[in-house]
Amino acid sequence: MRLLILGTGGMANTHATHFSAVEGVELVGAVDVDPSRAEAFATKHGIPNIFTSLEDAIAWNGFDAATNVTPDRAHHPTTLALIAAGKHVLCEKPLAENYAKADEMALAAEASGLVTMVNLTYRNVAPLQVARAMVLSGEIGKVRHVEASYLQSWLVSKAWGDWATESQWLWRLSTRHGSNGVLGDVGIHILDFASYGTGSDVEHVFARMKAFDKAPDNRIGEYQLDANDSFTMTVDFSNGALGVIHASRWATGHLNELRLRIHGDKGALEVTHSTEGSRLAGCLGDDVERAVWREIDAGRVPTNYQRFAAAVMAGEAVEPGFRHAAELQRVLDLAMETERERRELAV
Repeated sequence: MRLLILGTGGMANTHATHFSAVEGVELVGAVDVDPSRAEAFATKHGIPNIFTSLEDAIAWNGFDAATNVTPDRAHHPTTLALIAAGKHVLCEKPLAENYAKADEMALAAEASGLVTMVNLTYRNVAPLQVARAMVLSGEIGKVRHVEASYLQSWLVSKAWGDWATESQWLWRLSTRHGSNGVLGDVGIHILDFASYGTGSDVEHVFARMKAFDKAPDNRIGEYQLDANDSFTMTVDFSNGALGVIHASRWATGHLNELRLRIHGDKGALEVTHSTEGSRLAGCLGDDVERAVWREIDAGRVPTNYQRFAAAVMAGEAVEPGFRHAAELQRVLDLAMETERERRELAV
């Protein structure tokens, strides 16, 4: 598989590193509107061809598939162009800024017959995969209550850089620059983490969100800091469970942590994934009476990069696909609407 990398910012390095380690994958091209950034990226990863526009790369036509690591608002036009050119696509999340655009992308993918996948990276977490299998096999009985959180502290700590001076962070705080805040940035991750882990879709949603004061007049240079920093969400799952989902960039003490607790009428599971690693614990069988939790070995699972490459080479569909990501975006869009209208909405 000859792979083009579209966008050469920070996350693109992760894509390049992972894909270069997959047997049968050749990194053949890099695209970025900033030629110096594209050249530095290509040199770092040994990529022979550099382009400053996707149009030029498509005209060259020396690739089979592309991984789209552009900013959120560029996903829609660039991915549609790639599909129209007959290229398989791995797109970063979110698929688009809203459901209408995401649905258009999903429809185009479905009509194309190409391999299209969204990089919901936490599908790579083995404990999540094992937890889902245990839920679906009935090991914890009927799911009653779900708790999910995504906690980050980059508005508190400089461990990831200084958000107040670096554009790679500031755009995430400004709706004018294409950000839907923490809801749009990591909301799709924790929503997928919760719904995939519980094996159930969201049917109703109600959300609250808030942008906190961060600078004088909430502005730094050209950036109006008006995108939400924290959200809380209550949901009804299709399996009958009630869920509480929340995320924040103000979670002091948590660099990057996802947590999922699934409580059933016969047992419970907890998945934790952070910079320190992943863990699955269960309260099962006789341990339910004494509320004893024991760690469960989850092993390892293939990464999204490995699965996408394998799907392209085999010509087979792979999940999470564009339709799944579009339906997640529908929930996120409705969450924004519930905040404005202060009422629950059905998905």
